[in-house]
Amino acid sequence: MSNTPAAEAARRRTFAIISHPDAGKTTLTENLLLAGGAIRAAGAVRARGENRRTRSDWMKIERERGISVSASVMTFDHAGLMFNLLDTPGHEDFSEDTYRTLTAADAAVMVLDAAKGIEPQTLKLFEVCRLRDIPIVTFINKMDREAQDPFALLDEIATKLQLDPAPLYWPAGSGGRFKGMIDLRGQTFVPYNKNREEGHDRPVPLNGNAVVSYLDPDEREEAEEGAMLVQEASKPFDHQAFLEGHMTPVIFGSALRHFGVDELLEVLGAYAPPPKAVKAEKAGVETAVAPGDPEVSGFVFKVQANMDPNHRDRIAFFRLTSGKFTRGMKLKSQGTGKQMSVNAPIMFFASDRELAEEAFAGDVIGIPNHGVLRVGDSLSESGALRFAGLPNFAPEILRRVRVRDPLKAKHLKKALEGLAEEGVTQLFRPELGSDFVVGAVGQLQFEVMADRLGNEYALDVIFEASPFAEARWLGGTAAEIETFRSTHRTAMASDIDNSPVFLSKSAWETTYVAERYPNLSFQRTRERG
Repeated sequence: MSNTPAAEAARRRTFAIISHPDAGKTTLTENLLLAGGAIRAAGAVRARGENRRTRSDWMKIERERGISVSASVMTFDHAGLMFNLLDTPGHEDFSEDTYRTLTAADAAVMVLDAAKGIEPQTLKLFEVCRLRDIPIVTFINKMDREAQDPFALLDEIATKLQLDPAPLYWPAGSGGRFKGMIDLRGQTFVPYNKNREEGHDRPVPLNGNAVVSYLDPDEREEAEEGAMLVQEASKPFDHQAFLEGHMTPVIFGSALRHFGVDELLEVLGAYAPPPKAVKAEKAGVETAVAPGDPEVSGFVFKVQANMDPNHRDRIAFFRLTSGKFTRGMKLKSQGTGKQMSVNAPIMFFASDRELAEEAFAGDVIGIPNHGVLRVGDSLSESGALRFAGLPNFAPEILRRVRVRDPLKAKHLKKALEGLAEEGVTQLFRPELGSDFVVGAVGQLQFEVMADRLGNEYALDVIFEASPFAEARWLGGTAAEIETFRSTHRTAMASDIDNSPVFLSKSAWETTYVAERYPNLSFQRTRERG
């Protein structure tokens, strides 16, 4: 195959994994890497002969708590395709990071717990996918435990998500009775062996003699009847309907036992879309950037500091949208016009990394930089392309933060700015008073923040109650904002970009003030980029 940008982009599959906490997302991530040949055993990397632990959850607090709080990227080559797996935070307090990661994905795998079905966080994440027209593959996990009736699970997908479920496989039993699944496309039986974590037997013809060693006559009749009923009741899989976000192919399995994972990878390779054209603005005119376009372009969807504790590094996660990127290339930022030479771009394997000599549309590379790049920045060779900015969301909780050692106040300012630039938390500087106000979606973010400030910056911080309950970005003319500022100085602050922010003491006050100043807008979101 020719090494043209269009041909290389066509073999990319960039997908995110979304789920409610505890549905098995991290386990599935590891087993997909195993299925793709990227690791030798779930959790152990196959690189340079070392048997290293390489979970996608590399941050210290993630390992301690067993949850994902930071999005990771893992790249692997399999069956002639290049897969870029974006692992998203499982905890709802980090939904903003997940939202931004989804802007870099072309498809999503929705992991459901077979016993619980669709949970509140799944619903929220699905809505984000729907907003962005991201096609979804459904993996119903933990079939080796007691599960809901599969018909009930499909019905829930249809009613709660307004998605047509199209099962490509049908399970034979569940829990202790789980024996495998029928491939509805090829009429073969995929056996499950509960004594193995991987290396299940190969599929056998459903109507052949071999199937009797896996299913007794009653089990076979029950499975075949279910398969027949579901095929009559469900719409057949339609690739176009899936790409348009109206239909989801469904696979059953057990990530922990590495069952159904190879089939999921095959479905992603066969049906998930390669990168598509992305809307952009050039010299004030709306345009579309196609993956095969010669100019290298893309956007930063995440910034992560201190991935390597030995180096005070700051990595921008850059999703390519067009062209052939080669190491050493010069790219310009649309916002600042500054040119930067990308001499040490990184391909990720969780926190492991190697130099990226080249990359194409759909790939995610890491660009080391010292606070130059921010979430939402658009980069291209000409510097003329601007992709839609990534939003900041108004925080749910506001806290004052101070450092126990007053001599370290300057260090605190720098550390807080660094974390705010990652987009993990919001940072507001009140115009009066010296304490910083930090905003977050949930309480866990403050715990992670305190942990990281301690580990990465050696700062012992205290979060205290803030007199403010809500933050809103102000929109309006400079004169109107200045008039407002002069009469509300005690409630005024600026964010990391020096944009004006109104801090109110209650939701009632926000509404009251907004009604008194109809020419100003009090915004819950602000777009960067």
